[in-house]
Amino acid sequence: MEISTLATYHCLAFVWYFFVAYSITHIKTEERPSEVFLYGGQWKYLTVLNLVLQAVFYGVSFLADVLRLIKKLRCAKRVISSRDLLFSVLAFPVSTFVCISFWTLYSYNRELVYPKSLDGVIPLWLNHAMHTAVLPFALLEILALPHRYPAKKNGLILLGFVAFLYISWVLWIYSVTGEWVYPLFALFSPSGLAAFFAGSLAVIVSFYNFGEFLNRMIWG
Repeated sequence: MEISTLATYHCLAFVWYFFVAYSITHIKTEERPSEVFLYGGQWKYLTVLNLVLQAVFYGVSFLADVLRLIKKLRCAKRVISSRDLLFSVLAFPVSTFVCISFWTLYSYNRELVYPKSLDGVIPLWLNHAMHTAVLPFALLEILALPHRYPAKKNGLILLGFVAFLYISWVLWIYSVTGEWVYPLFALFSPSGLAAFFAGSLAVIVSFYNFGEFLNRMIWG
């Protein structure tokens, strides 16, 4: 794909994710259903954090494209390294995890992750923008250009560290409010919850490996 075409695509993707993140974070608090508590705001949800992650990634990607277009190749090389690290370790596995885990649980029992009362607050298009479109965007990015993956050990350590930070954030919120970010967590005993978190980490690691496999198969 031509650099100018890539720059246009990355710019549009950045604007899209910025718009979606802005839309979800500016829903009026007085409109929230009773099941949604205020502590932590929208920043307690992995879905919203992923929107910000994707916006940052596409912003960095657009910057790399612009630097290549204006022949600032030394600067572009450093930005491209950051872009590839963001995509391989976080943007692809997290967006894939958000999409697949959300719709799997939603199909089983939506009240565990997305209570029906939210339908009156979050439009259908915004729900799909947050939970569905993220996966096609990630797959399109793999098809659009190759990404250099870090050494497997380093990539998995970074991914595991970010997962640990989010789990710690979820547990902190529960310790302060006595409420779980997702109703699903209330179904588990402490040991069951630990097993669930470990299983979720294993799933997201598999998505990391899947992204690396696709990148290698398509680009060599």
